[in-house]
Amino acid sequence: METFIIITILLALLFDFINGFHDSANAIATVVATKVLSPLKAVTMAAVFNLLGPFILGTAIATTIGKGIVNTQIITVNLIFAALLGATLWDLITWYLGLPTSSSHALVGGLIGSAIPAAGIGSLHASGIETIIIFMIISPIVGLVIGFLFALLIMRIFRKSHPSKINNYFRRLQLFSAAFYSLTHGTNDAQKTMGIIAILLVSTTASASSSIDKLPIPLWVIVSCAAAIGLGTFFGGWKIVKTMAQRVTRLRPYQGFAAETSSGIVLAVMATMGIPVSTTHVISSSIMGVGATDKLSAVRWGIARKIVGAWILTIPAAALISASTYLIINSIF
Repeated sequence: METFIIITILLALLFDFINGFHDSANAIATVVATKVLSPLKAVTMAAVFNLLGPFILGTAIATTIGKGIVNTQIITVNLIFAALLGATLWDLITWYLGLPTSSSHALVGGLIGSAIPAAGIGSLHASGIETIIIFMIISPIVGLVIGFLFALLIMRIFRKSHPSKINNYFRRLQLFSAAFYSLTHGTNDAQKTMGIIAILLVSTTASASSSIDKLPIPLWVIVSCAAAIGLGTFFGGWKIVKTMAQRVTRLRPYQGFAAETSSGIVLAVMATMGIPVSTTHVISSSIMGVGATDKLSAVRWGIARKIVGAWILTIPAAALISASTYLIINSIF
């Protein structure tokens, strides 16, 4: 059993690596699209700030993931393994298709899918899942609106300035906005795997009942998860970068700055509240909102519809894969 626990922890870190690999587009799409940084420099910067995120903005989301979705009393190694495998496979499928879906919601779907065959629907925390679904809807809307309004504000302030001057100014500022977004991205996404590993460790110890209320996050878990997502970001998922940076809309430096800053603000607020939201949804919608300031046709809404379709499919698809995996594993062990 101890060997299987170690294998499950390694799978969790692999999921975190793939999360960073899959979501690297979130952190670097705008700076690559506006040609502020080369792809290599962009992913290097994003990887560093993804690593720092959890240490600066805390680990409230890890507790929410660990305790807020599934009844902790039913947690087993088999359940966690099945949840992680379902989320990982869905991430790989959507990476192959070049779709920027949510690794966070894939993990939520994985937990739901493995918990239902393990202990029934009653084992789920309805309020926690409802909160995640509500913010799955709200967060991209907020990102779109803030991105749209922020870009309009910049256009209003600099309406009399020469375009070349504005571009040069915001090229420099975009370095800070991209770093800020990467910081909040690492804070949100790395924490979800921290919560999974922490609840696995607590549930497999003799003192589980006494320590479950606090759900301690060991330092080695924080470091390893942050490092895994940082390495994943460094190696990057270039298919998704192309979708985000080129196919949704064309961005100028001030628009990239607006999209990154708007997304970072939303993610920072959610992190301090301990609410897990999709970094993918937020940055995608912010890019759409910023692009729409030129004209609605500037956004390729056909591509956007495909992205939204993948968002909707993520939780049920990952849940289905995880449920099947759990049934197979449980019949073997």
